[in-house]
Amino acid sequence: MSSMLKQTFLMIRVNLESLPRRLWISLSMVLSVALVVAVLSGFLAMARGFEAALAGAGSPDIAVVLGGGTNQEPGSEVPAEAIRSLVAVSGDTGVARDGAGWPVLSRETVVPVDIRQGEGVEQTLSLRGMDPAGPSLRKDTRLVRGQMFSQGAREIVVGARTADTFPGFAVGDTIRFGALDWRIVGHFSSGGSAFESEIWADLEAVQAAFNRQGQVQSLRMRLDGGGDPARALATLRDRLSALPGTPLVAVSETDLYAGQAERTESLIRLFGWPVALLMAVGAAAGALNTMMSSVSDRNSEIATLRLLGFARLPAFTATWVEAVLLSVAGAGLGVLASRLVFDGWQASTMGAYNTRIAFQLDVTPDVVFTAGLLGLAIGILGGALPAIVAARLPLTSALQARGEVAQR
Repeated sequence: MSSMLKQTFLMIRVNLESLPRRLWISLSMVLSVALVVAVLSGFLAMARGFEAALAGAGSPDIAVVLGGGTNQEPGSEVPAEAIRSLVAVSGDTGVARDGAGWPVLSRETVVPVDIRQGEGVEQTLSLRGMDPAGPSLRKDTRLVRGQMFSQGAREIVVGARTADTFPGFAVGDTIRFGALDWRIVGHFSSGGSAFESEIWADLEAVQAAFNRQGQVQSLRMRLDGGGDPARALATLRDRLSALPGTPLVAVSETDLYAGQAERTESLIRLFGWPVALLMAVGAAAGALNTMMSSVSDRNSEIATLRLLGFARLPAFTATWVEAVLLSVAGAGLGVLASRLVFDGWQASTMGAYNTRIAFQLDVTPDVVFTAGLLGLAIGILGGALPAIVAARLPLTSALQARGEVAQR
């Protein structure tokens, strides 16, 4: 066993010392693996970043009440009678109350608005009308510039990501939505969550400007469960089921955004994995070609060592280890490139109402591990056949080829 290990280590050293002779073809293998790893890392980082943006928006202490038989805001409508009935209900409703005894809630509606970016390019953003309590019902939300919108006024506050991504959203500027001008009075942040992709305004001002008088798509309510939001949510659902008229459903804000994140994340992965796997097949073919060239270049060396008593297993192992090491180098280069290029990169995708949601790509450790594993697999698969060829190399023909070269 010790002799076999010595033979293996010696052949690995011989292979690695001969790499400078095959520098360019070896580099082509490293770069092809690096490209596959970087592309897969980019897609996975996109999925992780979008998931983080929506996960950061959800809070288990906030319930979202929806109507119209849907569990998403698009298509939902909460009738005014249901809101009045819910507010008037006495006893434990699972909803926190303010000092005056009123439920802490915000009536909200969302309007898609188009803005012009560059020459003729339009983007659709979400203008959310809300009650004065709305901003306080968002986790980690704070004003970073200016002030909050005034009740009844055509004033807007803009999420930090939107203000950074699109021109014309500086505090004090005026922007036209539809047929009316709105004044930008502030910017807010919410820890990088999806809220920062929205524009907020007073509910009644939005309803009047877009001819949606009385329309409420959702109710945001702070739960009061004494530290048990699940129990409070169950109590609220019981109260809602007892109300006459349109059936209403209550979902935790965490579940609402988790559902949106799961659908979009699955779509990103659906596109990312096939592209990465197709590229991986090409990279594996390149690795196979590289290692076959390596074996061909070292025919005489392998034959000489075999005639000196080296077994087939060291020849097989040394060739395979070379392929794996080149793939590991490529994977490391791809991970480094993805860290430098993708991590923290600003991107956006379509959310509810076909509006833009901005987020940052996030190259997390699990993204690095998954992409690196694919790079390692390329070396393992691409190096297997050349390793077998090296182990089964006909010694006499290899030495004969060396003699022919020497005669020339």
